[in-house]
Amino acid sequence: MGIRRLWNYSKSTVEYHEDSPKVAGWGLLLKHIAPNALHDSSARYDAPKCDEDTRVEVTGEIMDWIQDRSAPQRVLCMTGAAGSGKSALQQTIAERCANTDILGAAFFLSSTDPTRNRASTVVGTIAYQLGLKHPLFQSSIIAAVKRDPLIFSRSIRSQMEGLIVLPFENLRRSAQVDIDTFPYAILIDGLDECKGEPNDTVDPTHLDDRLQAEDRQAELLAAIRHCILANDLPFRVFIASRPEWAVRTALEPGGDLHQVAYCIQLSDQYDASRDMYRYLRRRFDFIGLRIRNPQWFTEDDINTLVEAASGQFIYVATMFKYISERRASPTARLKIVLTWTPDKRQGAQAFEALDRLYTNILLAAKNAYEAVDTHQGRDFLLLFKTHHSNVAGFDNFKDYTLVQPPAEILSALLGLEAGAEESLISDLRSLVTLETDAYGGLRLRLYHKSFSDFLEEETRAKALFVSKSRVKTHLAKCLMQQIIECPLDFDSLPAKWEELPLPVLYRRSLKAAVEDLPLILYIAPALDDEVRGFTQNGGWQKVDSLLPLLSSENRKPEVAAAMSEFVEKWKCNEREWMKASYSR
Repeated sequence: MGIRRLWNYSKSTVEYHEDSPKVAGWGLLLKHIAPNALHDSSARYDAPKCDEDTRVEVTGEIMDWIQDRSAPQRVLCMTGAAGSGKSALQQTIAERCANTDILGAAFFLSSTDPTRNRASTVVGTIAYQLGLKHPLFQSSIIAAVKRDPLIFSRSIRSQMEGLIVLPFENLRRSAQVDIDTFPYAILIDGLDECKGEPNDTVDPTHLDDRLQAEDRQAELLAAIRHCILANDLPFRVFIASRPEWAVRTALEPGGDLHQVAYCIQLSDQYDASRDMYRYLRRRFDFIGLRIRNPQWFTEDDINTLVEAASGQFIYVATMFKYISERRASPTARLKIVLTWTPDKRQGAQAFEALDRLYTNILLAAKNAYEAVDTHQGRDFLLLFKTHHSNVAGFDNFKDYTLVQPPAEILSALLGLEAGAEESLISDLRSLVTLETDAYGGLRLRLYHKSFSDFLEEETRAKALFVSKSRVKTHLAKCLMQQIIECPLDFDSLPAKWEELPLPVLYRRSLKAAVEDLPLILYIAPALDDEVRGFTQNGGWQKVDSLLPLLSSENRKPEVAAAMSEFVEKWKCNEREWMKASYSR
């Protein structure tokens, strides 16, 4: 006996029997969807969402955009750093749209769930949800599947045309429904978590898998442009993602979403500090009721956690999950979090979720960078850690009078090509960015202090850890190499530094090398052989020849003093070596 199902749209009711001929087409569709990706899926029970009085400004802007159907842009692309709360916002918007009957479909991608981390199930899942909104739309989908049972193996664009565009055109032509009342909001969360197809051994940190994933993400964005926008469908598509390659490329000039997408940069445009305070305060108050001690925390405790989060919602959520473990003492765990330092291993588990996130992103970036043929032989982690050491606020050399050169100068000091700093952080855009400072130079900025803490602590970064001493040693070697290999005629130098016959970038990096080498050598670990070679190859004489070209206000007296000491030291050593060799 068939099972009767009722599909309701407006006031019409349509009977649907399991033994109907339609079952074959609909059943095949059901085999190619991702039930776990639905906004109200049981697999996503208690999914993170915004508290009622948090993220008010950004949720208001998103809902205003969705509900303003006359606005020219029909795609909204919200990008944000890792852990900035994008999925919680998407869940909140999905529930609001569902409550107001405008949610057409939602798809929540997750790299850790193999049932919803593939692009191949996105279109079918969206079509399934739209098919539930009207029987004619559903019938058109069924007809498309019966006409082409292999449609799910075709390109994303072909799937979108057959399962969404044509069914909607049929619905529009039928005049059976007022199109203006059809649910029109389509939400796609976590585009950056979409992987390639399909491989049980996919490793997102492996370059080939990473490139395949990026291609599929780009293909989905292109299909949205060419199918939904080009065909003037009334849907409004809200996409949330980390600012990874596919999204950045689509939004740049020449990209599929350039000038046709409404953009929200979550990490830059909205300060979430007050929201995080309310988030923690509400939950800490609840714990106080549970343990019958409302004074178990202080306002300063919450403010300390919010400040440590650097706008990163995942930080406060992770800390709260650790503190509120049901069989642990919240007071004791709060103290561990607030007083944790690198030498206190007992609190390390509080950061496990963050550390997994940072490890996966950093490892994927390392593999992608080092796989480029022109980068062969380069150590990504060492180069990035050197740039990180130059970040204002995380300065490893702050006790010394070293200049913090712009990122492009530091790249030149490291012997890299122009623009190398952009390539270096290409796959770290969800954690860091390059900003132009007041003088026109580029500066690396980390979105989260917790990422810097991760990089600086070996027990957390583990195999990805690079020590400060290694950074200083490498930088000292690079500075000596640049001075020794400087292609100048030192017998006929001009009177001013600006007149040196060198490219501007090289000239600026050489200046930094001359000024900072003696001081770098003071704080770098022993480099006896390297400094001996530098001295024997006339390195100090070159420094001495170049220093007078610097204007008096730019000269550092400590440089000359340090240089003299090194020269005398290595002259003495050289005499000792000479005596030793003669005595043999």
